[in-house]
Amino acid sequence: MELRHLRYFIAVAEEKHMTRAAERLGIQQPPLSMQIRALEKELGVQLFRRQPRGMELTDAGVAFLDQARVILEQVDRALATTRRTARGEQGRVVVGFTSSAPFHPFVPRVIRAFREMSPLVSLVLEESGSSELVQGLHDEEIDAAFIRSPVADVVGLTVRPLLQEKMVVALPKGHPLAGSARKKKSTQTRSAPLPLADLATETFILYKRPGGPGLYDTIITACRSAGFSPHVGQEAPRIISTLNLVAAGLGVSLVPESLRRLQMDGVVYRRLADNAQLTAPLILACRRGENAASVQRFIDLVQSSAEHIEADSELR
Repeated sequence: MELRHLRYFIAVAEEKHMTRAAERLGIQQPPLSMQIRALEKELGVQLFRRQPRGMELTDAGVAFLDQARVILEQVDRALATTRRTARGEQGRVVVGFTSSAPFHPFVPRVIRAFREMSPLVSLVLEESGSSELVQGLHDEEIDAAFIRSPVADVVGLTVRPLLQEKMVVALPKGHPLAGSARKKKSTQTRSAPLPLADLATETFILYKRPGGPGLYDTIITACRSAGFSPHVGQEAPRIISTLNLVAAGLGVSLVPESLRRLQMDGVVYRRLADNAQLTAPLILACRRGENAASVQRFIDLVQSSAEHIEADSELR
């Protein structure tokens, strides 16, 4: 028995006439009659009573009609699911991100766009450190990751730089360098950028190097270019954790500008002078040769969205 036999049977049952059913199916009436008789022979039952003016279902035919419709509906659903999955419109994507990545407006924006574009894809979000996220990619536990640090172990991975953002100084409230950061309510004037060299005597709180060697090394290099070697008093396991230590008055830190969105009590942010040349990257890491269509659909959206932002910024 083939699926076409079920479709032939359903057409005859619904039209209640062999000739009309043949016209509906786009075939000749004699071959259709032969197929219906062959189906009855295979089942060993009579499905229709032949009437002078048409076809009437037997009790066995009524029972078979219900099941035939269910079978074809299941087949149609399976085909639709398979095709949607092949197009990346259905499936599962696990996206990892570091603790600071969601503060960059690009990340929630592109995730929201993907949900709207692919509502049938199950999107799972997981937060962890850069090293753990990279390991998760190697272990195929996650499919893509927004990270802040260059990847050391790139075997089998593709690392896509997306955007760069400036870094700012996070200072404890009441710090001598934080005073001018507060806006005057009457004029709403902005504070002057802070030269990096002004932090030469400060105690730094940095993101622990094993978790983010890129940002750590970038900060150390920038400070040395500014004429001093920073005194690192604390290393925090997450970038967000550095702000808690700053709020406690244990030192100052340099963080991506998007973290200013985190209005933490006891922390004041200052812009850096342009000659500091301190930027924080936003990177997408994924497996090389990814063959899951839903994952590739997400990667393509992230890449094209970042390129669009870069193009807009160049035109300004």
